[in-house]
Amino acid sequence: MKIVVIGTGYVGLPHAAVLSEYGHEVHAYDIDETRIAAYQSGDADNIERYVNEPGLADIVAENVNRYLHFTTDISSVVEDTDVLFLCINTPPNRDGSTDMSYYLAAIHHLGELLAQRASKRRVVLVNKSTVPIGTARMLESVMIDHGVENFGVASNPEFLAQGSAVEGSRRPDRIVIGADTAEDMQILRRVYSQFVNHVRIRYLETTPETAEAIKYVSNTLLLTYISFWNGVGARLAEAMPNIRMEDLKIGVTADARISTWGSYVSNGAGGSCFGKDIQSLIYQLNRAGRSTDLLRAVYGINEYQKVYLIDRAIHEAQFNFNHKSVALLGLSFKKRTNDMRDSAALRVAESLLSRGVGVVRAYDPLAMDEARRNWFNPDKNHLFERITYHESAVEAMQGSDALYISTDWEEFRGLARTIEKTVKPPYLVMDGRRMLPDYEMLVAAGYDYLPVGGLLMRGERNPDGSRHDAQSAQDAIMQPALA
Repeated sequence: MKIVVIGTGYVGLPHAAVLSEYGHEVHAYDIDETRIAAYQSGDADNIERYVNEPGLADIVAENVNRYLHFTTDISSVVEDTDVLFLCINTPPNRDGSTDMSYYLAAIHHLGELLAQRASKRRVVLVNKSTVPIGTARMLESVMIDHGVENFGVASNPEFLAQGSAVEGSRRPDRIVIGADTAEDMQILRRVYSQFVNHVRIRYLETTPETAEAIKYVSNTLLLTYISFWNGVGARLAEAMPNIRMEDLKIGVTADARISTWGSYVSNGAGGSCFGKDIQSLIYQLNRAGRSTDLLRAVYGINEYQKVYLIDRAIHEAQFNFNHKSVALLGLSFKKRTNDMRDSAALRVAESLLSRGVGVVRAYDPLAMDEARRNWFNPDKNHLFERITYHESAVEAMQGSDALYISTDWEEFRGLARTIEKTVKPPYLVMDGRRMLPDYEMLVAAGYDYLPVGGLLMRGERNPDGSRHDAQSAQDAIMQPALA
């Protein structure tokens, strides 16, 4: 089939690449010429500057100019197209509604082009972006207004998790198709033929409005799980002694009715979906005159969680951030991606700097270029002039007074020994992801440790205020096991 994917970001590029793997003729369109040139080059470094997903650059390089083609001229590829997937940015407005300006500009331009087709071949326009419920109807109306003939509209929401988008596209847990006619359903079955009647993958055909709602309810429920564990489980372990967070999760989720997903505690969920989607759903329900108390509570807990450890550091550890240097490890909203959209690290940096921190020393394995280019922009916020960028966790920690771990990169799990070699107590470690399994050794060596979902642990000191010897600290930890 001939397929056009409009938009080549974190949704569009993986979708286009994996469709090309299945032998479809895929044309990926974007208005950004430098982005398209990077993809067209097939070079991994160029591709990953824009979308960094494990395995994605390999698929693009293997299929470019064979089954996968990139263009900045949409008019050159709409003729004889079977399916057009709309993967267009729909960011939130300040009031929680969805900014549809990019989407509307794209579909009006598309309507003009489709109305001029020489061929009247059936074409299905599919919303892949997360858009307000009822958008498929609006898309249909716009096409009719432009005089487009022989077309259908559908909703086919994506449920990809960043960092595993390729695997999620190849082996999805579900395919949801919302369309009105049997003809359009059949066309989309051909697109996803490998998943129809699959023994494991749920293939659901429904109305466009139901498909649109499935995306919103799914993301909102996932954020509710996360906010519950942060707002209840973590608070219990932070307020009451002798509660073991990991044991609490195991004991509660042993009940088959309770999901294990989201049972971790963290410094809040970020990314392009959760916060945006729950705000949009609140807006849509308010417009319909329905209560949104639960959704507002979920969103509020998640947002406060992003800066909660800093408040705890001030009130529980009596840490004075004024003029201090703080190492911030992890800038992306989760591991295995360079995406910083709605990352907790953004709120952490803003909060630290607004509390008088002299310098934030930032490091992330993948997101450094993204941070410099798009996020920590001094022109937008003068506080960001006090952010410096570093090539490793060690370099970021050098000369710092405290450490904040914001992203769950695996390389941060072994930091305890590195911390001890790089900085000396008194020193505060704020662990927003519970990444340090050997934190007891740090505490025994004199470091203060403040984890999400746990009590503040004060570093042990000698009577003269000096830190314990590192080897003695290790021996003290190991002694109970040897006894």
